[in-house]
Amino acid sequence: MDRQRSSISEIASLLARLAAALLALPLLGAIVLGLARADDSRALPPPTMDEHAAATTETAVLAGGCFWGLQGVFEHVKGVTKVLSGYSGGEKRTADYDTVSTGRTGHAESVQITFDPRAISYGELLRVYFSTAHDPTELNRQGPDEGTQYRSEIFFTTPMQEKIARVYIAQLEKAHAFAVPIVTRVEPAKGFYPAEGYHQDYLIHHPDSLYIQVNDLPKIARLKQLYPQLYRPSPVMVTASR
Repeated sequence: MDRQRSSISEIASLLARLAAALLALPLLGAIVLGLARADDSRALPPPTMDEHAAATTETAVLAGGCFWGLQGVFEHVKGVTKVLSGYSGGEKRTADYDTVSTGRTGHAESVQITFDPRAISYGELLRVYFSTAHDPTELNRQGPDEGTQYRSEIFFTTPMQEKIARVYIAQLEKAHAFAVPIVTRVEPAKGFYPAEGYHQDYLIHHPDSLYIQVNDLPKIARLKQLYPQLYRPSPVMVTASR
């Protein structure tokens, strides 16, 4: 009987260790991926087609994984005046975090970037987007986050933005900038709905979060490394502008 109890205990312990190991795999993969990307020294070429400043303000809407990281990156880009986390691609009535998280709303976690095109062009924003803000070759996921709400997508707000985006993707594909094809979608912006208040400036308010440290802080470090001319040390904050 003692041997039987011992065997049962050993089996239970083994199963517990196996379960813990399986649960740790996504986080471990994210850590390895985050470290690898933090060391990536490859800067992408500038877009061959870009816009010429005709106004003092413009907006861009981009999706690519959790909006905490996207917002955190673009808040450190010179010429950007405001970055909101939110939802794009679906209807207003389903634009809340719990509903979007089901992956059945058509929404993608997105950011709305307000910028001065005299200081930074739309094409340069896309350069940052493709090389530091997310991985445009991952389909319906980014790192440990999986689902259509984490897809890579450019929601253009003007015909010129659409042209710049499509030409730049074709340029990057022709140059084999990535080892596998780019899966970024390009569609018109039909609406942007700001996320709940606690999501705004999340990276800034929670720098000690393991998720932020593994997945998002390396993106900002890479922005500073690859494009020092675009990097601003002090981020522009949503909460500070209220």
